Amino acid sequence: MEETRYLTGQFLLAMPGIGDPRFEHSVIAMCSHDEEGALGIGVGATINGLGLHDVLEQLEIAPGVAPDAPVHFGGPVEARRGFVLHSTDWGGQDTLSVAGRWSLSSTLDVLRAIAGGTGPSSWIVALGYAGWGAGQLDEELTRHGWLNVVDEDAMLFETPAEERWRRGFRVAGVDPRMLGFEAGRA
Repeated sequence: MEETRYLTGQFLLAMPGIGDPRFEHSVIAMCSHDEEGALGIGVGATINGLGLHDVLEQLEIAPGVAPDAPVHFGGPVEARRGFVLHSTDWGGQDTLSVAGRWSLSSTLDVLRAIAGGTGPSSWIVALGYAGWGAGQLDEELTRHGWLNVVDEDAMLFETPAEERWRRGFRVAGVDPRMLGFEAGRA
């Protein structure tokens, strides 16, 4: 199979009128996509009233030098499970390289390293993820709902969450205001 048909290391943007309120204006950093399924972390919205210090406190980790950064809504699956998307300059117990572009970690060692000032230089903390079974995302991509884009790592680490959706469409050369809410039928 051709590697290019998979979206690992790209971003999925929810099209206007996607039809699922959980994904309106979503931006999903695709961390794994192959014939067995797909996993992505939502990076387009933060969880109101929840910061990194709250998460660290619940895990009994002293915040140390970690800023009280917002926590992102990673997706509707396992909404209490934490993930850290981060730069490739740090690796831990279960760190997964995402197409050599960024890394994904989900164990406490990355949070301890961030709190201690020895973690990755750039990072995003999220709760939950978006997941698709074998062939499910591929099938969804044939209908109205998602647009995949390739963008720089600045999408993750330099662009505020509330601006990522618009940025993704801009990178793709698409004005989302000009898009219809339904796919056409020939």
